Amino acid sequence: MGIESKYIWMDGKLVPFDDAKVHVLSHTLHYGVGVFEGIRSYPQPDGSGGVFKLDEHLRRLLDSAKMCRMEVPYTHAQLKEGCLETLRANGMADCYIRPIIFFGMGKMGLGARDNPIHCAVAVWDWGKYLGDDGIRNGIRVQTSTFTRHHVNSNLQRAKVIGHYVNSVLARYEAIDNGFDEAIMLDGSGHVAEGTGENLFACRDGVVKTPPVVNILGGITRRTVIDILKHDGIQVQEMQFGRDALYVADEVFLTGTAAEVTPVREVDRRTVGTPGAITRRVQDVYQQGVSGYVDWMKPYITSFKPE
Repeated sequence: MGIESKYIWMDGKLVPFDDAKVHVLSHTLHYGVGVFEGIRSYPQPDGSGGVFKLDEHLRRLLDSAKMCRMEVPYTHAQLKEGCLETLRANGMADCYIRPIIFFGMGKMGLGARDNPIHCAVAVWDWGKYLGDDGIRNGIRVQTSTFTRHHVNSNLQRAKVIGHYVNSVLARYEAIDNGFDEAIMLDGSGHVAEGTGENLFACRDGVVKTPPVVNILGGITRRTVIDILKHDGIQVQEMQFGRDALYVADEVFLTGTAAEVTPVREVDRRTVGTPGAITRRVQDVYQQGVSGYVDWMKPYITSFKPE
């Protein structure tokens, strides 16, 4: 499935897809200092698009930029309109949205500070990140040999482009070893997250998830915690080792791209088919992003694709 669309929003205006280009000497391309978000729009009951947690994603985008000392030339409201304008121009209600902020061409070197800052928004049709079968039946994961960044080695709460080299290498390793995804441990050996997802483990009706210390504070993660609490299910934000995954009744991953993806096997230890808690979270989440759960209503775009 390709990522082509009709238009991309770049620095305040729509440009044709083929004209959305940057210079090869753009600073971010060389050093990785830039920030991005992943957002989804879902079809709503009236046929319009509904962007889930749009404001929360854009707030995190700007927070990430602030942490990286990037002086973003657009406000939250302008970036929000940029996302909506891109959806309208491409006639999409069911799609993935990628806003990105990066340093352009100018000075080179680690100390460069005056390069222009560019903002872009792209949209594309992206199905189930870890596959349709993964959503239905669960995926196989392995503990990675790559360690999640130490809490003080990077800005763990920021969604920074360069951070994902760590995740890409871990994902490559897992796939080459015959698995679908990797689980990354922190510097102390505790479970952190997947390469692009947060993680939950269930045992005896209690759900636990790593605290937001050395992981990205996922927006889907927060939504899932809210879903569980609405259902009266106990949630513990705590550190634990990978052995807890080996004896868990259920394990699942969460993220904007991954949504709620069950895990059926960890390091060749069987977890089993998706359990009742996982299925309940999946169902409420999908109902919510589709506009059927009052407290989870997406931001309605007010336009309907032809």
